[in-house]
Amino acid sequence: MKRAVVVFSGGQDSTTCLIQALKQYDEVHCVTFDYGQRHRAEIEIAQKLSVELGARAHKLLDVGLLNELAVSSLTRDNIPVPSFGDESNGGLPSTFVPGRNILFLTLAAIYAYQIQAEAVITGVCETDFSGYPDCRDEFVKALNTAVSLGLARDIRFETPLMWLNKAETWALADYYQQLDRVRHKTLTCYNGIAGDGCGECAACHLRANGLQQYQQDKAGVMGNMKQKTGLR
Repeated sequence: MKRAVVVFSGGQDSTTCLIQALKQYDEVHCVTFDYGQRHRAEIEIAQKLSVELGARAHKLLDVGLLNELAVSSLTRDNIPVPSFGDESNGGLPSTFVPGRNILFLTLAAIYAYQIQAEAVITGVCETDFSGYPDCRDEFVKALNTAVSLGLARDIRFETPLMWLNKAETWALADYYQQLDRVRHKTLTCYNGIAGDGCGECAACHLRANGLQQYQQDKAGVMGNMKQKTGLR
């Protein structure tokens, strides 16, 4: 029995990861984290999608402590979500939630330990990572090593989107014939609007630009995605 745990937010990336994991593993569990995030509609969307897609189980974990410690426009209503291009000072964007992926991957690994899963899957991506340091391949590998040592078990962190751009991520969803579901039923928008979102924030811009690129050159983008992922 091959088991995996998907860190699942209900957004484009994690939903695409879940779709693929359901094809590659016998049993897939989802873990969603409630950290008092600004766009809380994502929790309800994640719960619905995990049922629709056929995950074995979906655990919702309360990690409100993160909200107390991590100051971000995604954890504080008084910090406005910037529109695309507004933050150009070279620093981390206000949407960065410090420690989020450190906490999420660690807790997901503990859950994987309990259910004897071999892998934790996350949709982080270095190609389109918005400058977030905890979305880098180097970080994920380093944390994976530390967590496996601490648990005395080899739990593998998988990042299937790490080297895909957004157009190729759309192609991956389309490869599994789930592009429409990912487009219309997921929530990626920093302002909490499902589907195509607000169209103003950085997340919406990245998502829309990727979709446009894919629609303009489906064959080429699909070919690049297959080459990077080894799919046929």
